[in-house]
Amino acid sequence: MDDHELDRLDREILFRLQREARHTSSNDIASSLEVSASTVRNRTQQLEAADIIRGYHADVDYERAGYQLFTLIVCTAPIPDREELAAAAADVPGVVEVQEVMTGEANVLVQAIGLDGDDLTRIGEELDELGLQVSDEDLIRNTHRRPFANFEAGED
Repeated sequence: MDDHELDRLDREILFRLQREARHTSSNDIASSLEVSASTVRNRTQQLEAADIIRGYHADVDYERAGYQLFTLIVCTAPIPDREELAAAAADVPGVVEVQEVMTGEANVLVQAIGLDGDDLTRIGEELDELGLQVSDEDLIRNTHRRPFANFEAGED
């Protein structure tokens, strides 16, 4: 399977798994698309093997879990070092997600959980020691997600 050539079944699988992976079975997808569950399982395995599906993750509400300090830390990395620094930032204790941004000075976005103000300071200092310049820190209240609409069933 070419990484960029998704057909209608592939897109439907991706849409359904993005919407609710935990409660969507191969049988559910198969019955709505009139294919066999084994076809859906095989396609899902192919999407995983091609690194189109990179994993299945729990969507955690950190505030409800008792962690009030869910923070977005905006950083700048030298362009040649951005990928390496972003990967290293993901290993800092408390960091839960790192995104590399392709434009602008704020080119590394770090989401972290701090247990208290001192913990957030430690995370910022560790990012600085890696070579990331911290330019802003914002507390995150909520994250809203939805599946990518172009994956929803439609014509090829």
